[in-house]
Amino acid sequence: MLATLLLAAVASGAQPYRLLGSAAPDFTLKATSGTNLRLAEYRGQVVMLAFWGSNCGQCGDQLEAVSRLVDTYGSAGLTALAVNVDDNVAAAARFAAAHPVGYPMLLDPQKQVARAYRVDNLPMLLLVDRSGTIRWAARDYKRDSDVGYQEQVRVLLDE
Repeated sequence: MLATLLLAAVASGAQPYRLLGSAAPDFTLKATSGTNLRLAEYRGQVVMLAFWGSNCGQCGDQLEAVSRLVDTYGSAGLTALAVNVDDNVAAAARFAAAHPVGYPMLLDPQKQVARAYRVDNLPMLLLVDRSGTIRWAARDYKRDSDVGYQEQVRVLLDE
């Protein structure tokens, strides 16, 4: 099944990277709402990790696309966490306020989580399966990516 997802990731424009098939590094980050959230709390759900920055032109569009997927598939076990990698927490908070979504917006100003996940481009989207394994990655966003995201989410939710 992992080989099928890797081939699908390449076919959909996603660029596989070294952490595919590995356990997702656990982390705890503060949300823009002020609460601390830990990735491990979402074990048993399919998690979309959306890495973004306030100066990223495509990030707002990707966050909206992820929000639509969570709205559609949340009851089936899909959740999302948006991880901001800005040095400037105030800029991140302004961007988050201007792009409201129905899932937590987390702050990683020291980029510890971004380094653990080897984030090398923004926006970057990862899918983590119910057991906590990174199964899919996309290092950019184009409007036509939404269909690819949806296909990958469905595969993981059906497992």
